[in-house]
Amino acid sequence: MVQSTSSTGLSTQTEVARLKEELEMRDQLVQQLSQELFRLVKGNQDFLPTPEVSEQHQAEVRSLRDQMHKLEEQVTFYQAQIEERDEETHQLRQTTQELTDRTRMLEQVVQELPRVYKEKFAERMEAVKDRVARIQQENRELQAELQSTSYRLAMRSRKGGNSDLDLPTFPSEMLGTNSMASFAKS
Repeated sequence: MVQSTSSTGLSTQTEVARLKEELEMRDQLVQQLSQELFRLVKGNQDFLPTPEVSEQHQAEVRSLRDQMHKLEEQVTFYQAQIEERDEETHQLRQTTQELTDRTRMLEQVVQELPRVYKEKFAERMEAVKDRVARIQQENRELQAELQSTSYRLAMRSRKGGNSDLDLPTFPSEMLGTNSMASFAKS
């Protein structure tokens, strides 16, 4: 068993040594390739951009940036216009809704006007009817009193012609065109 352990240790050491050699070789190759590549690039001007091409590219980039800036300004302008139009549209819709509501209210008022006028007229007519009824009642009372007075007057004049009659006095507007004087003549 001691032998197998020592042989395994030897094979591992051999393997490690071989891998180190390979790694060193690869490092040398990478270094050589880097130096060769540097030498080729340094010696070859084709790999470097020419100043004219570089300036041309820069001019194109500036032009494209200017165009992009102008387009951004246009987009901002159009967005502002769209927002203004949206606000106007919203205000117009709100105004339309308010006017529609007002129109409905006015239509309802117009439809109710005949009923309201009838009610108001009926209310006013009640006061007039009450006044007419009072005047008619007063007129009936005055007619009754007048008939009673006329009857008493007629009875007294038949009894003896006494001129000291105690007759009531009425205002002329209550009596109308016929006055007591006309009754006295008869």
